[in-house]
Amino acid sequence: MSEAQPAIEDLLRTLAPQVLGALIRRYGDFDGAEDAVQEAMITALERWPRDGVPEHPRGWLITAASHRLIDRWRSELARREREEQDQRRTVDDAEVAGTDDTLTLLFLCCHPALTPASAIALTLRAVGGLTTDEIARAFLVPSATMGQRISRAKGKIKSAGGRFVPPTPEERPARLSSVLRVLYLIFTEGHTATAGDRLHRVDLSDEAIRLARLLRGLLPEDGEVAGLLALLLLVDARRAARIGRDGLPIPLAEQDRSRWDRKLIMEGRQLLDEVFGRRPVGEYQLQAAIASLHDHAPTAAATDWPHIVALYGALERITASPVVTLNRAVAVGQVDGPRAGLAVVDDVAEVLAGQQRLYAVRAHLLEQAGDHQAARADYLEAARLATGEPERRFLVLRASWLNAGRPEV
Repeated sequence: MSEAQPAIEDLLRTLAPQVLGALIRRYGDFDGAEDAVQEAMITALERWPRDGVPEHPRGWLITAASHRLIDRWRSELARREREEQDQRRTVDDAEVAGTDDTLTLLFLCCHPALTPASAIALTLRAVGGLTTDEIARAFLVPSATMGQRISRAKGKIKSAGGRFVPPTPEERPARLSSVLRVLYLIFTEGHTATAGDRLHRVDLSDEAIRLARLLRGLLPEDGEVAGLLALLLLVDARRAARIGRDGLPIPLAEQDRSRWDRKLIMEGRQLLDEVFGRRPVGEYQLQAAIASLHDHAPTAAATDWPHIVALYGALERITASPVVTLNRAVAVGQVDGPRAGLAVVDDVAEVLAGQQRLYAVRAHLLEQAGDHQAARADYLEAARLATGEPERRFLVLRASWLNAGRPEV
């Protein structure tokens, strides 16, 4: 691999959604455009390290992908008709240089006709630049299954009349809600991978933050857009302190806070200060406020837990989410004692039965309450349900400490 190869790969990852957006906008063919862009990217990876990056790399890619798309059309229809379309659709380098279709593509991928899982998969492929194999591994499904899911998602968008244009003001609320949810879930998967032997998938976390920044630039007055970006920054700031030398996760209370990224924390808190309290206060603003309180505390003992309990209560009223209730249980345990936290867990135990986090949170509170036998049983059950190897090993380790006082991974 040449020294220039990594930089070229980074450039291509950034340009891929812009090139795909340009082709869809011009030709209206999602499937054909995506295949043509992939072929153009492969050609660029072969040529650019040898010949140098073109002066206008995006224009080069759009031209190359357009030629491939038109060649495919020529094989399907009469040569003369397609050649006439080629002449009518000549790429204008000046127009290309001033157009970035990434956000339009993001809104298209988050069409209301799609389920969240399909929207995430399509966004990762079309906007994030991940391969079908990479997305399949993230979702724990075979590559062929993921390919079919992505293909069906594009078909649903087409059937629903999806067009490659920014949503109208009337359409934006429904689309924006989906976009925010997709970005949040992409970041969550990157923050704690649900499969594999790595706790983090940095590519997904970074991509979610990049897209959230673009969205913030498009909608600077939207409080929830700012809240989401603030949340991602405040949580990502702890990345370096979340993994030990053994590759296992380090709980928040045990992290070396000197390793937290103060620049990201400052940026996240400034964003939150600008919009928090702007009506209506949404779930991402509230989550960012909770993350900010954690990041602001110089030690775990100095955390403002009563304030966090109140914020979780407000978040619970907005979302009615049992997972939020579970998080509130941890905070209640810090304020009123672990038995009070366990009482909150009981409220959602039935609906969350079979979920790893239910047993992990209950084990944590039982450990704090001194019931080590019950805590060990719940840690082991959480480990059994874990799909990511670092979390599984961590939970087994906690159980072994309670059993014998020594790690047994």
